[in-house]
Amino acid sequence: MSDEDGKGMGSADGGERATGLSLRPPAVPKWKKRTRAIGILVGGLALFSSPWWYRPILSQLSFFRVRRVEVVGARYANPDEIVSRLRVDSTASIWDDAGPLEERVKRHPSVREVRITRRLPGTLVVQVTENPPVALVEAAGGLVTVDQAGRTLPVDPTSADVDLPVLRSRDTLALRLLGEVREVLPTLFARIGDVRRTPAGDLAIRLNAPSARLVLASPDLSVDRLSEIIPVELDLARRKAVATELDLRFRDQVIARLP
Repeated sequence: MSDEDGKGMGSADGGERATGLSLRPPAVPKWKKRTRAIGILVGGLALFSSPWWYRPILSQLSFFRVRRVEVVGARYANPDEIVSRLRVDSTASIWDDAGPLEERVKRHPSVREVRITRRLPGTLVVQVTENPPVALVEAAGGLVTVDQAGRTLPVDPTSADVDLPVLRSRDTLALRLLGEVREVLPTLFARIGDVRRTPAGDLAIRLNAPSARLVLASPDLSVDRLSEIIPVELDLARRKAVATELDLRFRDQVIARLP
């Protein structure tokens, strides 16, 4: 019994030792560790520097020549004018530096911001944010389209679909107000027919349908102050009352004048 027990124990110990040895990972030589670290470093540097080497290489391939230009976001600006400002032809590559192209497009009076992206294999996508027109100003020979700063925009009101307030002159305060109203209160902006100055220098804003009326305000009228007519108009509509004028010239009051 003792010999068998001894042999059994001996075989058990041997089995544990064999199992323990098989689970130990082989030692990695130091030179392999160094080689691996160098490989990771080189790969990281190649990835970091890729914009400096892959674009010049790809730009030489005819497969990536510019075949098409798409203009996105242009409502008032003529897309053909934007494309012509790029000055690219079939010899240009989509991998060429887009910075100079964006600068050329940005000089268009109707363009506020521009971003050019690529769609493989040969399309440039020009995404523009327009400098929107805010008014039509009376000028010799008709009306001209202007932006918030009073600059003339290349938008022909006789051919383009523009429905803008009319001003008798490039009133900088009125134009700035119209630009802010267009951005913050587009529904109210769409109702403004014209803006003029009263003999006293106040603003007279004529609103069109569905409720045509005149809004009188001081020259320093803000968008927040103008927005106070909205609940008043809703209350007038609820009571089926008609007001020909809404007067904002008195502080903290909106005076509705009935016919």
